[in-house]
This record gives sequence, structure tokens and C-alpha cells, in this order.
Amino acid sequence: MTVDPVGTVRSVSVPGPGPAEASTTAPPPALPGPPGGRAAWLAWAIGCTVYVLAVVHRTSLGVAGLDATERFGIGASALSTFSILQVLVYAAMQIPVGLLVDRFGPRRVLLLGVLLMSAGQLAFALSTSFGPALGSRAVLGCGDAMTFISVLRIAARWFPAARNPLVAQLTGLAGMGGNLVTTVVLAEALHREGWTFSFGVIAVAGVAVAALVALGLREGPETGAAGGAAAAATTGPRPSVRRQIRDSWQEPGTRLGMWVHFTTAFPASAFGLLWGLPYLVEGQGMSRGEAGGLLTLLVFSNMAFALVFGRLVSRTPATRMPITLSVITATALCWALALAWPAGHPPLWLLVVLLVVMGSNGPASLVGLDYARSYNPAQRLGTASGIANMGGFIGAMLTLLGIGVLLDAFSDGAGYTADTYRWAFCWQFLPLAGGTLMILRLRRAVRRAGRPA
Repeated sequence: MTVDPVGTVRSVSVPGPGPAEASTTAPPPALPGPPGGRAAWLAWAIGCTVYVLAVVHRTSLGVAGLDATERFGIGASALSTFSILQVLVYAAMQIPVGLLVDRFGPRRVLLLGVLLMSAGQLAFALSTSFGPALGSRAVLGCGDAMTFISVLRIAARWFPAARNPLVAQLTGLAGMGGNLVTTVVLAEALHREGWTFSFGVIAVAGVAVAALVALGLREGPETGAAGGAAAAATTGPRPSVRRQIRDSWQEPGTRLGMWVHFTTAFPASAFGLLWGLPYLVEGQGMSRGEAGGLLTLLVFSNMAFALVFGRLVSRTPATRMPITLSVITATALCWALALAWPAGHPPLWLLVVLLVVMGSNGPASLVGLDYARSYNPAQRLGTASGIANMGGFIGAMLTLLGIGVLLDAFSDGAGYTADTYRWAFCWQFLPLAGGTLMILRLRRAVRRAGRPA
């Protein structure tokens, strides 16, 4: 038998046994599937610990943007460069990381990622000028890029396929715990302990996490996903890197997943990574405490949507596209209403609704990774997931850059007003519109291939 990219088992005719073989040769035993169970959840939990730490590293600048402008003496465009470079490195590393995971396994890649993140964050903690700090964020982005795909690959080896959408959403939910650490703990630590101590503690935490991965993580069960079906899928000659990338990209389901990830992920990513706190403090006149509390709402909303979307997609894959289009529409409408409000000062209730709706962005983006997982065979899951996972970070990079440039363009040199932020945030509608058009186009291509979309 063979398994096609959507998981359908097809029979292949083979020559029948000769007379002497017929009575002595038994059919090969069926390969067991991933077992799940306690060992699976333990392996996933260790991998998620790395991902939670990665989210803390990734979002740390989101609560330190105003501090960074003072420490390095920079404006909005230069400030956005930190996050843009970090996200650019993350996105550029997705295909190489996918290939590394496919070739060397997720455990080694996770270990390398932890070490790079710790080194980058320690350098950032000690930096006092713009250049070294910028380089440290690039190293951090490289390490961050190695975490999420590795955790998904561990889940694919340990859990049955039907559980993977839920486990992916639970992974994203766990990552929001890291975001919560950033918005609550790190923000307070920056205020009380200062820049070097706060970022230095995060860097040192990576040592303990690396030890946990090295000593406790098993990539897969001895039988099942690691030693059974998945092992069978990877036996024999490996395809070249070029062919691995080409085959993954030519699969329309992979490209559909990338554009779903692109369009759903970037509004909340750009807001949480950098521009959320400045928008609420400078644009809406909130205190840092009030803005931090409102950003916490984004985290809790994300957790709630992760549970809902995970169960829906696990039970009925046909819900993937309705979820995607509903989240895009709701996000666009909320931002349109907030930005169109007179004087650029929407009421508190509308800001609450906006943040709750943007909490759906991250969970919806994982639907894109489920498309890539569903339509690709096991031996190129890492590569396909890497391609899909690029989408949201490319969108976030474009949005971070666009908003930063427009803030400086519309500023009168005396600071950024509510009206300045209103015009700058209108940039978001361009990638929202372009991404939606690509989703609809590739949805038709997947359907023409005879697959559900």
C-alpha cells in the first residue's frame, strides 16, 4: 500500500507469490499508529516549555518599546527595525529549519534553538547602542524559528492524526502563557529592576530549559510514529533538498496554508510584538498599567479561541475555511470601526472588542499549518510546515515596517498623536485584502485537485 499526501490509503498491485511462497510467506504486519497516552503528553509538554520560552523572547520587545527608544535614542522607524529584523530572520529560517527537522529530528533542533535564543537575549540585555542590539535580535529570531515546527513534529510522531489539530492549538495556547509572562511579569520587572537584569534573567532561564530537553525529551515512541509508520516513510534514499522544497511548494495545500497563516496571523502579531503598547499609551492616552491590562485581554482571548478552534477542526476539518474567513472579516471590521471613530479615540468598549477579536488571529493561523500537514506526506512535513509558517511572519514584518514608516511620515516632529496612529494603522488593510484574494484563489486550486478545502 501507499499513502498519498492527504492520507488516503491506496492499494498497489504487486506480483503474487509463487507456488512455493504461497504457503510459507505471511502478509507483513500492519504498522501501528502513534499511541498517544502519558508519554506523548510528557514529550509534548517538554517541547512546549521551549516554545513558551521562545514566545517570551519573541514578545519581550512589545512591552519594552518605549524603554528601547530612550535607551538607544531612536525613533519609530528604527524601533520597528528591531522587530522587523527579528521577524525577517524567523521567516527566512522556516524552510531551512523544516529541512533540519526532517533530516536530524526535532530534539537536536530544539536544543540549538534554545542556545541561540539565550545568547541573543543576553547580548540584548547588555547592549547599550543600536547596532549590537539589532544584531542580538537577529540571533534571537534565528533560535525562535527552530521551536514551533519542532514541537509540531514531535506531536505528529506521538499523537494520532485526528488529534493533531487540537494538539497544535494547545501548543499555541501554551505559547500564550509566554505572552502572559511578558505582559505581566516582564513589564513589571522592567519598571522595577531595569533593562539589563530583566532581559538577563530570561536569557539565563534558557540553560534550565536546554537541560530539560537534553535529559527528558523523546522524539517519538519506540514503536508507532517514530519507529513504525513514520520510520517507514523515511526509509530508503532521501530526496534532495531542492526536490523536498519543490515538492512541498508545488502542493497547493501548502501554499493555501501559507496564505491562511499570512492573513490571519499578522494583525495580532504586529500589535503584540511592537505597536500595541505605543498605540494604547501614546495614541489613546492610557497609562502603562492600563495598556498592559488591556494587552493581557488579548492573551486570554487567544487561549479561549485556541480551545474552540482546536476542537472544531479536530472533529470537522470542513470548518477550517469558515473559521479562516470569519476571523479575517471580523478583524477587518473591528479595525475599520476603531480607526474611523471621530478624532481617532475609540471608546474603551470598542478597544476591548478589538482585542478580543484579535485574540482569534493566532488560533486561526494554525489552521494554515493544518492544511500543510493534511496535504503532505510524513517525510516532508517539516518542510511544508516551515513554508506555511512563514506566512504570518512575512505579514507581520510588512505591517511592522509599514506602520513605522507611516508614523514617521505623518508625524510633525513633536511626537505621535491619535490621528498619526490612525492613519498609520490603515496600512493593515492592504495585506488583509491581498491575503484574502490569495486564499480564495488557492482554495479553488485545492478543490480542482479533488481535495476538500
